[in-house]
Amino acid sequence: MTETDTSLDQRTFKKLRRLYIIALTAVAFSVFISQVLIGKFLEEQEADSRLVNMSGRQRMLSQKLTKESLLLAGTENPEARQQIKNEFSETLQLWTTSHQQLIRGSDSLGLPEKHHEEIAEMFNELTPYYNSIVAASEAIIEKVESDLTIPAEELAAEMETIRQNESDFLLIMDTIVDQYDSQAYEKVTRLQNLEVFLTIFTLLIILGEFMIIFLPTAKAVKKNMRQLMEAESNAVEMAHNADELAAAKEKSVRKLRALGDAMDEILLFARIAQDGTILHMGEKFSRLFKVRQFNMEPKFSEVLSIHENEQLAIERILSEHRKSGWQGEIKATTRDKKHIWLEMAIVPFRSGEDKNELIIICVDITKNKEAQIKIEQLTKNSFEEKMRQQNIISRKIIENQENEQNRIAKDIHDGIGQMLTGLKYTLESLDLDDPKNAEMKIDRLKSLTSDILQGVRTATFNLTPPELTDYGIVPALQKLTQELSNLTGKEIIFFNKTDFNSRLDTLIEINLYRITQEAINNAIKYAGSTHIIVTMTHSKDLLSISIDDNGRGFDPYEIKKDKSGKGGMGMTFMKERIKYINGRLFINSSPNEGTKVTMNIPLIES
Repeated sequence: MTETDTSLDQRTFKKLRRLYIIALTAVAFSVFISQVLIGKFLEEQEADSRLVNMSGRQRMLSQKLTKESLLLAGTENPEARQQIKNEFSETLQLWTTSHQQLIRGSDSLGLPEKHHEEIAEMFNELTPYYNSIVAASEAIIEKVESDLTIPAEELAAEMETIRQNESDFLLIMDTIVDQYDSQAYEKVTRLQNLEVFLTIFTLLIILGEFMIIFLPTAKAVKKNMRQLMEAESNAVEMAHNADELAAAKEKSVRKLRALGDAMDEILLFARIAQDGTILHMGEKFSRLFKVRQFNMEPKFSEVLSIHENEQLAIERILSEHRKSGWQGEIKATTRDKKHIWLEMAIVPFRSGEDKNELIIICVDITKNKEAQIKIEQLTKNSFEEKMRQQNIISRKIIENQENEQNRIAKDIHDGIGQMLTGLKYTLESLDLDDPKNAEMKIDRLKSLTSDILQGVRTATFNLTPPELTDYGIVPALQKLTQELSNLTGKEIIFFNKTDFNSRLDTLIEINLYRITQEAINNAIKYAGSTHIIVTMTHSKDLLSISIDDNGRGFDPYEIKKDKSGKGGMGMTFMKERIKYINGRLFINSSPNEGTKVTMNIPLIES
């Protein structure tokens, strides 16, 4: 198996090396060719630039010749004419030399010896005009040298020759310059096309590397991994064979070392002795806790924490689980006092020297732990806040119940009780032997009886109106609005908009009644409302009751911010009641704009 793997590795390596050499050679060749071609183009471009400059200078020199010939003819002073003649001779010499260099080339100036056929033809066409100008110029120089006082009329023929040939010379030179520029542009275009070709060629090389090298390499690695896994399976089976036990053990050691090297870079990995002494600590572990490999701390717990209590906890875990192993969370503190949470696994291990060791594998879960602690704290704070609010609500409910009981007791004692006492005394004082007085007392008894009945009805209505029990929510709300309108003098109207007449569950009807009663009382007591409208609507699945008033209104946000329980308890009771019957409550209000309370209750068909 080893020979097969070695042969396979060697073949794979040789193949990859050959392919890499070919690919790199192709890329290098492409780059070399690009540099050579670009260098050659730059040389040609430099020569073309010199040609264009030289051609342009020829145009300038021809114009200068014409100008100096005119100055020479128009100057009568011998000394001035001598100076202009010298300049004219120098210009002519430079002009003729440059013209010959353009035609025949110049190594010193980097001008080519040969030209394209079009330019050569243009120079041939230019030659007669050039020769005429040269001949006329030399004739002028010769006449002036022989006689500095020669009249301008004797130079007129040569000057006319220069003037007549100059325009044709300039026109052809313009054409030559344009041709040079056109040829330079064609070279640039060819270079651009060449660059595109080389770019595509290079991309194809890279694509070929990917298709020929990387994909086959990935397949080869996958195949090798599969073969290694199969080899490992075979090794496990071979472990049962005593003859190959030593070889299998050595192989396992090598794999463990390779695994240790990988874990050094990837995981928080360490090997420690049974007493907690560090035998090896991975690179990542060392960086996290700032420990140098060559100056290893004696105890693992001292590396993980600088606090004694945390060190003792870590040592206790190592001591208790050194045989059975352990997995869980621990808290550590680095030397710079940074708190770190680790998910640690302890794996008992017997080394090659038959010594018991512990393998420590950790994962840094500090961020997750901090997030978990924060969530738990927020949950705890939210729970405590809800409990505090619930305690306030419970206390207020008890207080309201107590106040309601005191009010009922007071109503019964001060109202019904006194009337019953009066009824008792009137009955006791009734004397049938005195018919006239008895008749008056009987009338008094009737009046007291009527007042007692009215008081009982009022008390019963305040507790649970009989209309609610007997007929349902619609008659009860209608009776409630009528009674409160009569008692308070406010205009309170009930409007059953969709003619709802069904009965609901008793608890639902009671809570709807109490919420409506609370909303109306709040509108009268706190908002100073004069007009209140209770509207009922329903659909197939929903019953809605809304209470609108024209009172002072309020800011719901300010009520929500009050956490003391001193304000907004009526609203809280309403929300608790609507929540109890699986409904929803909406309160819309703003200062000086009135208030609208809306209840929505799902209708469940029986």
